[in-house]
Amino acid sequence: MLLALTCAPAALAQVSDADRATARSLAVEGQEALERKDFSAALDRFRRADAIIHAPTLLLGVARAQVGLGQWIAAQESYSRILREGAPEKSPEQFFEAVAAAQRELDALAPRIPQVLVSVRGPDTAAVTIDGEPVPRAAIGVRRPVDPGGHTIRAEAAGFAPVEVKVTLAEGASETVALDLKPVAPPPSVASPPPIAPAPDAAPVASSGSSRTVLGVAALGLGGVGLAAGAVGGVLAIGKHRDLSERCPGDRCDPSLQGDVDSYHAMGTLSTIGFAIGAVGVGAGAFLLLTAPRSPQRAGISITPVIGLGSAGAKGSF
Repeated sequence: MLLALTCAPAALAQVSDADRATARSLAVEGQEALERKDFSAALDRFRRADAIIHAPTLLLGVARAQVGLGQWIAAQESYSRILREGAPEKSPEQFFEAVAAAQRELDALAPRIPQVLVSVRGPDTAAVTIDGEPVPRAAIGVRRPVDPGGHTIRAEAAGFAPVEVKVTLAEGASETVALDLKPVAPPPSVASPPPIAPAPDAAPVASSGSSRTVLGVAALGLGGVGLAAGAVGGVLAIGKHRDLSERCPGDRCDPSLQGDVDSYHAMGTLSTIGFAIGAVGVGAGAFLLLTAPRSPQRAGISITPVIGLGSAGAKGSF
C-alpha cells in the first residue's frame, strides 16, 4: 500500500512531494491503528490520507475501519465506491489488488447487514426517522439496511400522537416494525361559569330592618334611662321643695339655707333634662321599631314599646 503512493499513475503526478509524504505517514498510522483494533483512529488517518491523495488502497483502509466500528452501511458504500472507480490503466498492482479485496470483503459483508421494514398506519403525510435521520417515503414499507445494534424508529404527523419504537438488530437479522398513528383527542371544551345571580332584594331590606330594630331598641333603652333619671330627680326635687316650704315661711329663706336651695334647683334641672332625654329616646325608639321592615325570617317577631313612669322599654313576641 505504501509503495503504491510512491509510484502512483500520471493522475497523481501533480501531487507535491510534501503531500505525498504526508499521505504516506497517515497511511502508516492508519494501518497500525487497524492492527491494534483502534478503529476510530484508523478511520481518521485513512480519511485524511485519502483526502490528500485519493487512491483505492486508502479507501479500502477507510472501509475496513468502518466495518470495525459497526458502521456497516457506510463501509458498504466505501467498498462500492472502490468497485465503481476501479483502478486506472497503468496503476500500481496494489491498486488492482485493493479493488479485488473490496469485492471479496463486500460480498462477505452484505449478508451480515441487518434489515428493517417500517410500516406506518396513519396519514400519508407521516414523517419517519431512524435514529433521527429522515426515511424517504419511498423507503417506507420496504426492507432497509441498517447497522447492527440498537435503533430508535419514530413516526409523527400533525394532529396525531407520535409513535416511537426501539429495536435491537443482530447481525443478519431482519425485523418488521409497525407504527400505528392515532389522532390526538381534542382538548375538552371549558364551559363558561354560570352568571352570578344578583342577591334578592330581601337581603338588603332584612339588613336594613335589622339595623333599624337595633337602633330602636338602643333608643328605647336610652329613653328609659332618661325617664328614670327624670323621675328620680323629680321625686327628690318635690321632697326638697316641701322641706324648704316648711323652713322658709313666705318663700323667704335664711341665708344659711342657700345650699339647700341650690340643691333643690339642681334636682329640678336634672329632672327636666332626664324627662327630655327620655321623651326623645322613647319617641325615636318607638318610631324605629314600628317602621322597621320585616324580612320573611322575622315575620313572626313582634316588638312593642312600653313606656311608664320612670321607665321605658320594649316587649316582643317570637
